[in-house]
Amino acid sequence: MDKKPVNGKYLDFTKQDITDYLDIFKQLVSKGRYTISKNANRQENIDFMMDYRINSYKAKEILMNLQYDDFCYAAANYNPGYEHERLYVFCKEYELDYWGELEYVDIYIKTNIIQIKDDDFAIVISFHKRNEPITYLFRK
Repeated sequence: MDKKPVNGKYLDFTKQDITDYLDIFKQLVSKGRYTISKNANRQENIDFMMDYRINSYKAKEILMNLQYDDFCYAAANYNPGYEHERLYVFCKEYELDYWGELEYVDIYIKTNIIQIKDDDFAIVISFHKRNEPITYLFRK
């Protein structure tokens, strides 16, 4: 299934496409075969998780609660050698603790599923507060 980008975004998905993707993604998360990027290029992820006191259990809970209607779009991976990959973007509203105050936060989540030695592994590239407007593919 070769999808065509619109303004750099891949939008030609069915609900079933995203449900199938999430089934694989959640299996990987439940087996601990995932990571949330926390390197020098992902300071926003680190700051978000610290500010909202998100430990590994809470992060896993949020990821396991992703639904097809949280999906926004997919994008090409522009890192050299990985252009064939698609990055899936979700935005999940979640109630979080911000230093003792509960607030609803839109969490921007960008994911990728890669193969390492013939086995799938999920990477959460972005995991932070949404910082620009976003459109959901399956919400009106």
